[in-house]
Amino acid sequence: MEAMTEKGFRISRFAELFSLEILNKGCDYDNALLTVVDVNRPGLQFQGFFDYFDPQRLQVIGKAEFEFLRMMEPKERKRRLDNLFLYDIPALVIARGLECFPECLESAREHDKTLLRTDEMTVKFTSRTIEFLGRELAPCITRHGVLIDVHGEGVMIMGDSGVGKSEAAIELIMRGHRLVADDAVEIRRISNELVGCAPEIIRHYIELRGIGVIDVRQLFGMRAIKDDAQITLVVTLEPWDDTKFYDRLGIDIQYMDIMDVKIPWVTIPVRPGRNLASIVEVAAMNNRHRRYGYNAAEELVRRVDERAKGMG
Repeated sequence: MEAMTEKGFRISRFAELFSLEILNKGCDYDNALLTVVDVNRPGLQFQGFFDYFDPQRLQVIGKAEFEFLRMMEPKERKRRLDNLFLYDIPALVIARGLECFPECLESAREHDKTLLRTDEMTVKFTSRTIEFLGRELAPCITRHGVLIDVHGEGVMIMGDSGVGKSEAAIELIMRGHRLVADDAVEIRRISNELVGCAPEIIRHYIELRGIGVIDVRQLFGMRAIKDDAQITLVVTLEPWDDTKFYDRLGIDIQYMDIMDVKIPWVTIPVRPGRNLASIVEVAAMNNRHRRYGYNAAEELVRRVDERAKGMG
């Protein structure tokens, strides 16, 4: 997204995306960044305990914190809020549409800090925020290739320019599968999974030599696109080399290391007459079977061994 920088996600854009009510704009509202995935409910801080407090986290007041503050005298409440706003927090969000104490607004203005409010339940808001920031702040790299959702499998097709990646992708789309990205794939590591998407500027577009650039969404409809997909298989297309040995059984699974995550990897040799889309489609289904514990090559070897023993 355009609000993403090298260091974090802008609080102003976050407030817009989450439809947050702006009670007070801090001096750094347009430049303050969310740089930490987690959020903090400052109950302990209102008690005066600031050891291990991380001011970079988004601060969220829920029902428990609200009731704790409500029991105080206005002067004491103001003092507790001042102690929080003394820190360089990105923003304080009041959840559940709760009342904003006059002392809270006064303190935010005095310290020039951003104060926001949401109607969402506290748990729902914090969960959505953590999930959102987990994706947006995840480590990201860009790789040349095509990402297609094939029967729920995120298949990343790689290979040299002109080898047929986009041509295979367009045939897969015509078979009912969905385009995620063409030419450039942005890959984010979220936990131990890799999630790929297209850069915003080229999203839904695909380039076909001899035809040019087409808009897949406009040409094939919404069913033909997907915003992102977990990468579960890498397929490398390469020109057929008669001197090279290609695995015919597939007993040993190869892996490609991307951002320290190992992804199953197959190499498909390309030559005239081979239907690449069909092969990629079968590779995706076979990969899914393997993830669910079934390996056709191992099953075949087991049957051959049993037959050999029976004949012996």
